[in-house]
Amino acid sequence: MDLAAEANDLVFECNDGIGRITFNRPQARNAFTFAMYERLAAICEEANGDQSIKVLVLRGAGDKAFASGTDINQFREFRTPQDAIDYENRIDRVLSTLEQCRVPTIAAIHGFCTGGGAGIAAACDLRIGTKAAKIGFPIARTLGNCLSMSNVSRLTALIGAARVKDLIFTARLVEAAEAASVGLLGEVVDDLAALEKRVDEVARLLAGHAPLTLNATKQAVARLQRRLTRDEGEDLILMCYTSQDFCEGLDAFLNKRAPQWRGQ
Repeated sequence: MDLAAEANDLVFECNDGIGRITFNRPQARNAFTFAMYERLAAICEEANGDQSIKVLVLRGAGDKAFASGTDINQFREFRTPQDAIDYENRIDRVLSTLEQCRVPTIAAIHGFCTGGGAGIAAACDLRIGTKAAKIGFPIARTLGNCLSMSNVSRLTALIGAARVKDLIFTARLVEAAEAASVGLLGEVVDDLAALEKRVDEVARLLAGHAPLTLNATKQAVARLQRRLTRDEGEDLILMCYTSQDFCEGLDAFLNKRAPQWRGQ
């Protein structure tokens, strides 16, 4: 990918205090490259220092997906166990930066919202989706990797331990109605046009509210939720990412075949 194309993979614009972040790889269901993760974190840091930014809206380009997680091709560069640790540390850092951003964040979800994309949505303050939204972490049937401790902690705080296990164990994608009933979505609208209208309404509402009240509330909720440290989960990350099963899952995914799991 050339640098110009990479720069356009994540687009940011701000008008009337509302910053809009668009994941702009519709041809790949808005799968994230490492550069996109870093750009997302940089925008959140920018919002922390720019008082003119009141709200951030995150959305996917096209009509197929919010974001389908990390581009699988990124994993082909893994050579050592440290690559797996560094990858999950990167994801933890980026999602923590998003979660701790000074301003309210809204995920506008249409279509597929899976893997890292679902992790990004979970780190947002509000999630509004269409009836076509499908949310999940299908890693148990795709790559055979695992979520970081921060992601597990965040997801458990959002929907509860039993539902996290159900979501991961079954590897299913949750439809909009169920997502709303368990807390993955706060609101469901009919279609993409209705989503854009409703998200704009909510963003403008929040932009007009007292910023210190919103920030204090975000920080208060965060202080109530204990996060496990990265070190506490490194053994689990290495168990999955350095396994023969992960290599098999990666090869199977890239070659569009069913993986043959061995538990090794």
